Amino acid sequence: MKQVKWLFHPILVFIFSVTALVASLFLYIYWYMEVSSGLRSAMERFNLEQDQVFAADTWVVILVLSILIGIILLGIFIIFVFSQKTTQLYRMQNNFINNFTHELKTPVTSLQLYLQTFSRYELSRDDQLKYIQYMLTDVNRLTENINRMLNLAKLESKSYMGEFVVCDIVKTVNQFLEENAHLFKGCQITVHGPETGTLYQRINRHLFEMLMMNILTNAIKYNASETPQVAIFIESTRQWTHIRFTDNGIGLDRKEMKKIFRKFYQIGQSDNMTAKGSGLGLHLVQNIARLHKGRVLAESPGRGQGSTFTLVLPALK
Repeated sequence: MKQVKWLFHPILVFIFSVTALVASLFLYIYWYMEVSSGLRSAMERFNLEQDQVFAADTWVVILVLSILIGIILLGIFIIFVFSQKTTQLYRMQNNFINNFTHELKTPVTSLQLYLQTFSRYELSRDDQLKYIQYMLTDVNRLTENINRMLNLAKLESKSYMGEFVVCDIVKTVNQFLEENAHLFKGCQITVHGPETGTLYQRINRHLFEMLMMNILTNAIKYNASETPQVAIFIESTRQWTHIRFTDNGIGLDRKEMKKIFRKFYQIGQSDNMTAKGSGLGLHLVQNIARLHKGRVLAESPGRGQGSTFTLVLPALK
């Protein structure tokens, strides 16, 4: 049964189809050449004129036929590539649904457990505060996942309406870190600004903070060290502003560099490992960068050696 399924694999079907089509073209040309040589022999024997047997545009017909077959081959190839991409997207979407369901179900189950505890037992004020803190953490986790989905939907539909303002990017980064210090406890984050100390950039503050939140959260989540570290370098040239986020996390394989920005792609997916996250964070980051007419680049020396994500934005003129 497995051998029969293997024979109907899309790649094998594509190879067989192309081979059959090309073989038919060569067989036709070979048959035509054989028939032509036989007709020429008959013409020489019976002293017939060539125009009585051969049409003048025979080779033109063969050329047109070859071009048409080439177009058919190109169409088959495009359909095959599209089919493979659709299959891959379906698998990634299926993985996303499974993981995202887990991301939603886990905090909901935790909240249900804490609420049942409150309803069944008399708890001291200290225990109540402790469980309330756990519940707030789960609610924040749920809110983060839901907001990520909603924001991505708005960005992809181009229905997001936000104001772009000119601000000191170094000050904005430091202010964001101060306001969200409670989210990065136990993580050492340092900011290295330009020599002038100030650098003005045109950004949408809400989207820019969303981008930073996703990059920093990933730097902490995908980190096996006791103290996660992230160094933020802000540099500028005449044409571009570079904001680099360098961490000491688990790093990336070279084959994952371009894939991590795809929708639904999850770290570990290409290694048959347990995929992590929802597969939307870095896709959202790249979309935000494009709205700012920039892009995000990923670099890593390899597994276990950390990674660097660089936000490249056009410099303010």
